Amino acid sequence: MTSATVVGGGPNGLTAAALLAKAGLDVTLLEAADEVGGGTRSQEAILPGLLHDHCSAVHPMAVTSPAHKELGLEGHGLRWRLPDVDCVHPLDDGTAGVLLRSVQDTARMLGPDGARYRRLLQSPVRRWDALSQDVMGPLLRVPSHPLLLARFGLPTALPAALLARGFSTPRARALWAGVAAHSFRPLSHPFSSAIGLGILTAGHAAGWAVAEGGSQAIARSLERALHACGGKVHTGVRITHHAQIPPADVVLLDLDPAQIARIYHDRLPTRVRDAYQRFRRGPAAFKVDLAVEEGVPWTNEHARRAGTVHLGGTLTEIARTERAVNDGRMPERPFVLVGQQYLADPTRSAGNVHPVWAYAHVPHGYDGDATEAVIGQLERFAPGTRDRVVGLRTTSPADFAADNANFAGGDILTGAKTVPQLVLGARPALNPYSTALPGVFCCSAATPPGPGAHGMCGAAAAASALRHLNLS
Repeated sequence: MTSATVVGGGPNGLTAAALLAKAGLDVTLLEAADEVGGGTRSQEAILPGLLHDHCSAVHPMAVTSPAHKELGLEGHGLRWRLPDVDCVHPLDDGTAGVLLRSVQDTARMLGPDGARYRRLLQSPVRRWDALSQDVMGPLLRVPSHPLLLARFGLPTALPAALLARGFSTPRARALWAGVAAHSFRPLSHPFSSAIGLGILTAGHAAGWAVAEGGSQAIARSLERALHACGGKVHTGVRITHHAQIPPADVVLLDLDPAQIARIYHDRLPTRVRDAYQRFRRGPAAFKVDLAVEEGVPWTNEHARRAGTVHLGGTLTEIARTERAVNDGRMPERPFVLVGQQYLADPTRSAGNVHPVWAYAHVPHGYDGDATEAVIGQLERFAPGTRDRVVGLRTTSPADFAADNANFAGGDILTGAKTVPQLVLGARPALNPYSTALPGVFCCSAATPPGPGAHGMCGAAAAASALRHLNLS
């Protein structure tokens, strides 16, 4: 029987393993931690019964994932839940950019910028089922829908700050800047609109959903899908050298390029090893989990019903802070993402105490304490938050890296999303999943289409492995 070994049990490794097992391979997955999931894990971090997501939290790109559909994850227990309001970006004057599930409803909230918003997103949202097949796969290939992809791709090439000039109101510009900032890139750079437009399109198509029972439910459903196809999982197995990997017809690595270079150092072609060692890392996250009695007292009423809240002020302020963290400077008021997953999934709360998930963009490897900066941004848009906090826990960039080697320096995206790395992954090659070693493939978020719980990096790498085996 044809065999496969997958090293790394994040969402991409799990997806790759499950798809290979579904194709009839004898699959073994090895995970260094005591449980699978990588960034898609959850825990009672502060109080009993109060459930916080470890890293990945809100999943607009995962709900419609073709890989999840192929594996039938809902049949393995995955349930998606949606908040009343997808995302809010408050401003200091009490107004806010408000993102609703419907393009039309969002456009109405944006007033004079509504027509521009509809023109930008209405068509790709309507065609998302077809468009996602190309957007969520390797980019260097003949697309299934070339004209549709071309129409979507033109604005993605723009710097986010330039695209924002099409909007006239501060709230529309800020709402767009906050979504674009998910890329951790300077908003003045080409293609800094790509990830933001992908998130907005997928979100309007399916909502900014959370997994019922925490993001760990995504990993558990993938693990069940793998087991259902006969796959095996071994946790607590850390691989540091290729000799430790059991013999198999194909090996897939849900690891960042630096780890692959270390594990296969004496076998990789020099050009590949050098490329992996030069792989650029991005800025870091500093996370603060909060236990908040009665929830955050937002000034803007829409934020009180929003699953996600972006705290960064105006377009100009966000552009300045994102430039600073990319230059290695810690801003006084960093961009902060806030998750209120309990609004869609009340099972995460403990009575009237609610889990609030927040992280700030900070420089790569930042060794300071950003706790007060995060709370300061909360107080800025929700005065009185501090008085409602009954417990907190922080996760520094070093903590992220110690927990998950793919998050080196606190870079939770597994690499800077520069244009070359966004398109090509870790090295210039027609197949971004190939390591140049026969039968060995990279399936981590360092490969296209990049980070998220969608598992599409793993799906594409699994497809490459099956082609190598002449099984597709």
